[in-house]
Amino acid sequence: MPSESTTGYPGDRPRGEVGLRKLLEANRTFDNPGDALTRPIPKLGAPRPGTNPPGLSPTAKRVGVIVGAVFATATLAYLADLALSTGEVPRGVVVAGVDVGGMDRGEANALLHSELEPRADQPVPVRIGDVSGTLIPSAAGLRVDFERTWEAVGDQPLNPVRRLVSLFGTRDVQAVSTVDDAAFSKQLADFASHDNPTVEGTVRFQNGKPVAVLPVPGRVLDQAAARELITTRWASQSELSLPIVAAPVAVRAEAVQATLRDIATPAVSAPVQVKGRDATATLSPTQIADVLTFVPDGAGGLAPKFANEAATALLAPQLAATEVEPKDATFAVEGGRPTVVPAVVGDKIDWAKTLEKLPAVLTASARSVDAVHQRIEPKLTTDAANALGINEVVGQFTTGGFSGPSGVNIRTVAAKVDGAIVKPGEVFSLNGFTGPRTTAEGYVESGIIDKGRPSTAVGGGISQFATTLYNAAYFAGMEDEGHTEHSYYISRYPAAREATVFDGAIDLAFRNPATTGIYIQAIGTGSDITVRLWGTKTVNVESITGEKTKPTEPTEVKLPKGKDCIASTGAPGFTISDTRVITDHKTGAPVSQHTRTVKYDPVPVVICEDPAEAAAPAPAVADVPATAPATNPAPTTTKPVPTTRRPTPTTPR
Repeated sequence: MPSESTTGYPGDRPRGEVGLRKLLEANRTFDNPGDALTRPIPKLGAPRPGTNPPGLSPTAKRVGVIVGAVFATATLAYLADLALSTGEVPRGVVVAGVDVGGMDRGEANALLHSELEPRADQPVPVRIGDVSGTLIPSAAGLRVDFERTWEAVGDQPLNPVRRLVSLFGTRDVQAVSTVDDAAFSKQLADFASHDNPTVEGTVRFQNGKPVAVLPVPGRVLDQAAARELITTRWASQSELSLPIVAAPVAVRAEAVQATLRDIATPAVSAPVQVKGRDATATLSPTQIADVLTFVPDGAGGLAPKFANEAATALLAPQLAATEVEPKDATFAVEGGRPTVVPAVVGDKIDWAKTLEKLPAVLTASARSVDAVHQRIEPKLTTDAANALGINEVVGQFTTGGFSGPSGVNIRTVAAKVDGAIVKPGEVFSLNGFTGPRTTAEGYVESGIIDKGRPSTAVGGGISQFATTLYNAAYFAGMEDEGHTEHSYYISRYPAAREATVFDGAIDLAFRNPATTGIYIQAIGTGSDITVRLWGTKTVNVESITGEKTKPTEPTEVKLPKGKDCIASTGAPGFTISDTRVITDHKTGAPVSQHTRTVKYDPVPVVICEDPAEAAAPAPAVADVPATAPATNPAPTTTKPVPTTRRPTPTTPR
């Protein structure tokens, strides 16, 4: 059997060494200093569980006693230091350059407030590359968040090693910021305005000659890193050097030179031609330089690009005679019956596809391309027009008595609407079909009634055409999709069966409920206007006008004598209704019956006085809805053409 040493454990380990190791393992740095008071301290030389080691030597005992004494002393010192530092800032802490280590927390907090709060309003030097600037933290939405800053400082460390180290060094803590995102983003954008953007390489034309523009890398503010740096460092009051990043170039310098040599110079060496049918269009070298540019190709080089709109504007007029415009089928009334005017299929040049070919011929010896033609079908073909069933008058109405500027406007709008086609189920809008009615479209200034008083406006008189069209559609059995009567009754129009219009505000619209189409014919003369709706007759329409009720007396308005004052005796207002009865054209069976009630305001009595005697005018009453004036005050007569089998009771003759 192996012999056992009297001075150590088996394996020739000195007994003192084992005891010391056991002591150290039992007294390692505590995660919780309170453990030092509750955990039992092993005795020197204590046997391991289940063993009976022999006794220690005198030397080992002395070492163990010394180590134990040192450990006990250190523990007592640790506990005393921990107790004495309660309520104090950890030693060595420096917050944004302010040393508060070891101070009472209340005093330290007051010191931080007094030192750091004013810094929010003090300028901080900023450098962005070679540019100098200034940051006013408060203006940029930055202030110190003291609560979160103290969270970053933390409490007294419990780890003995950290406490020992704090005696010999410092710990810098950055002030935590509150951030107003809108103000801070604005400040970053201001700093970013000092960016030096990259100058991309390209080839430009100067006086028709190609010139190389070599690339120059730029530098831009790294906004994400700048945000982090500013929000964590501004309170230290030192200069802030904001991070920048290089802005790379998309085109290499050698690619610019190659484009100049191989593409740009040959491109303007001779004209380029586009050959159409029986004609040729030409771009001169100067024109090529005007429409040709170069853009990055994504691989470090340049690609040619034509300004298509500009090139088309130069080429299209030269080939316009070779093109055929598409035309919709329409109708013409001949011999009292409508006939189809055939549609025209268009043959137009597709300039987008044609110009796609040009870059390839810039460096070729054959400097011409063929124009790409495309067939364009009309919106209404001849066959589709024949299938609409337009063969007889289904509704018509005539009004007259106008002259002068009103007549000009009525004939102008009639010419615009004449020939309109309303397919089955479609809605016709007068404002939508004619578009703005301005002097550019041939309309002139004419008389209107505005708030009960005469006035003028471009397009005056259009309401007479609207009333004529409304009644033609009424008797044709069209469905009302929206119309507005005048505020005042105008005797030349059927009561409760008239309409006014105004650009962008008041419209006249109706829907075609039939399975066949409608062709609108509008005929204007020097004194009257007739609107006919052609289609296939399926219904009869009767208008029944009720009695006038609820009369209201006019108010009196006194105005100074002059061109703006037209005396009027006024007229009472009243309420009246109109009932439209629709029956089947073949069987006479009822289809529908609808009553519309209209309230007309009284027409004011207008008295023209000498300016010296005239009193302030009373408030005017709107002649039409507040959004628009009524049109055409001149008296006229109506000439209805009934489409029912019996006379329409309320249609004037």
